[in-house]
Amino acid sequence: MKKLLLSILAIFLIIEEWLWDLLSALGHYLIRQLHLEYIERWLIQTTPPIALLAVLVPILLVLPINLAALWFLIHAQIWPGILLEILSKLLGTLLVARVFALTKPQLLTFKAINIIYTTISDWLHWAHQKVVDTAIYQYAKQLKDKLKLRLKAIFSA
Repeated sequence: MKKLLLSILAIFLIIEEWLWDLLSALGHYLIRQLHLEYIERWLIQTTPPIALLAVLVPILLVLPINLAALWFLIHAQIWPGILLEILSKLLGTLLVARVFALTKPQLLTFKAINIIYTTISDWLHWAHQKVVDTAIYQYAKQLKDKLKLRLKAIFSA
């Protein structure tokens, strides 16, 4: 039973790592393609209150998508609702991941955010230590590294 639970935990961690890394890289790529580097430079140097507002912007941007997904679900249109919700989560994570990465030092000056971040980081570290030696995690890590190299080659070209 313990092995099964560790395997399930490994799968969740792998998905979380892959999505975070992929969406962070995609965000960086889009910033370069859209020539928005000046926004990144501004975010890096901004004050903590502005950094907090900057993290809220992506959340507000995906809110209409969430509401549309909810509308579909309420009207028994399950697949469009689910697909829109997935799109909303991916887009929100992409944007929040990028903004958070740029404003992390400013955001961690807020005690509540620091506590939440530290708690989640500690939990993820604990979970990672539990699953790092599982076969499924090792396989996924190798696959991820190969995929990362391929994607890096594609996007750098």
